[in-house]
Amino acid sequence: MPETEPSAVPAKGRRTADRLRAIATSRYLVLLVVLALYTELIERFGGLRGGWTFLGQYLEVGAILYLYCYLGAIIRPTRWQALLAAAPILLAYIGQDIYYLLLGKVFRIVELTEVRELLNVTSTRFLVLIVLAGAIPFAGMLWCVDFRRWRTMVSGLLPIVLLVAAAEFAPEGTLRVFRLVARHVVNWSDEIPVEQNGRFAMLVYREAERRISLARTSSFQDRPAYELEARVRAEWLKKTGSGKNVHLVVMESFVDPTLFAGAAYTRDPVHPDFRKMFGDRLGFSVSPVFGGKTSQAEFEVLCGVPAFQELAGVEFNSFTGVPAYCLPGTLRLAGYRAVASNSFKPTFFNAISAYEGIGFGEMYFPKEYVDDATTYLSTGDTTGEIYMFDGNLFDQNLQFVKDALADEDAPPLFNYVLTMFGHLPHVLNKEKRPYLLKLISRYRDPQLERVANQFYYRSKAVADYVRQLTAIDPESLIILVSDHVPPLQGLATYKKLRYLDNKKDNLHLNRILFIEDGRVKTYATIHHYDIPKIILNYLSSGRYCRESSCGFTRNRLLADRDDLHDEYMRLMAHAIE
Repeated sequence: MPETEPSAVPAKGRRTADRLRAIATSRYLVLLVVLALYTELIERFGGLRGGWTFLGQYLEVGAILYLYCYLGAIIRPTRWQALLAAAPILLAYIGQDIYYLLLGKVFRIVELTEVRELLNVTSTRFLVLIVLAGAIPFAGMLWCVDFRRWRTMVSGLLPIVLLVAAAEFAPEGTLRVFRLVARHVVNWSDEIPVEQNGRFAMLVYREAERRISLARTSSFQDRPAYELEARVRAEWLKKTGSGKNVHLVVMESFVDPTLFAGAAYTRDPVHPDFRKMFGDRLGFSVSPVFGGKTSQAEFEVLCGVPAFQELAGVEFNSFTGVPAYCLPGTLRLAGYRAVASNSFKPTFFNAISAYEGIGFGEMYFPKEYVDDATTYLSTGDTTGEIYMFDGNLFDQNLQFVKDALADEDAPPLFNYVLTMFGHLPHVLNKEKRPYLLKLISRYRDPQLERVANQFYYRSKAVADYVRQLTAIDPESLIILVSDHVPPLQGLATYKKLRYLDNKKDNLHLNRILFIEDGRVKTYATIHHYDIPKIILNYLSSGRYCRESSCGFTRNRLLADRDDLHDEYMRLMAHAIE
């Protein structure tokens, strides 16, 4: 019999094994695994969420693989070629994460302008570390580039140049394409879009947004004149102002359950201390939003213009940190200590850059969310409740105010506080704050029932805060305002339970409280953007409204939103520079 050939099955098995081995040892797969492990590690240090979720950032993964292929193609063959090609990508990730960990905000291309200033204030030891960890590997990669492959260098660089050029010169088209192929970009967080779409992808997206905003506001940009006007306002306030302290609190979804005409409760949801203090002297303010987007309310309350949301969506997301001279900025120029205390994360609506641009000189966030030894805030035990309780925040702020005012030579204080306890899902830790009441209505909404129980505890916290604050600082202005009403179970709750008897614009009407020099005061309904005018009028003993148009002094709600459009555009033109 003729000799038979060896079976082909073992050879096929060997080829399959070789392919699997080649894939497993592929430099591309190794790079992705390294980045996944790196992002998992950086998350454990308080960085952006990573790990295997990184592999779901398909736009980012595609960009990384292309960059890695390109860099590998232009580097001379060497045993270190794979590592040298990966170095710039790894350094770009590490640099952005260091920025996030140190400053609490996501890096954007425009913030390259801050690098020089950052280096100027960096210690020598840290500069040496930067050189060792960053500059040396990058220089090593450049040293190994084979410049004889210039055709490959140019052709491979072309797609990158075109992408950057598209963001700079065709930003609207760039955003349209991005929205078609990327995951949804939420407007309330700066970090979640990065975690879903990737660091490189969101760099391009944010830069395109900024270019659109710059183009729309170009005719309003005049920094020298804008600076001069801000200083003139501050000098006017120095001369006419009383130098009294101002305490402004924006409360997350502080909706009054008693305003639902079709709802009843097994007991009064308003705490007796609150009812005794304010009675029927609670006012209303018109918020620009319903159900969400706290920063829109903050923008109006602090900047004094309507939140038209005409640029890159939510206004706070457009701020870059350059001076925009909203109310806090004006007060600082007039000699005030302008302080913001935010009970949530600094990446919530780009808070750090927004607060810097608005004019705050100090910003405090709970230590659980920031690596900052100077912060006075701590969330405390949030087990079963998610967000920091108002009373806990107020107690810490009271001590801060007491310390700030202890020095007789201390500058006047603008004390801004943002609460978060009333945010969805409105849960209570029943051991610390047991349910005290039930909702009675034909239409059932368990969300409203939870809100009503929350309101009982929150209204007590407000009454305690106001009582103690007026004892510490009796000759001052205190304002507490709800950012917006919560979404509850939906619009049906507001309609069927007749919130404010379903009057016009009821979904935008929010509770507001004024305490002037220790006495509760009531105004006619105002807009959120009227609050800076009320503050300036108080500080100037009424002179501000004698020189400007103020509807609240005549118990009127002015329909002046459209009249303030140019002022809004001018402010935003300088906030996004």
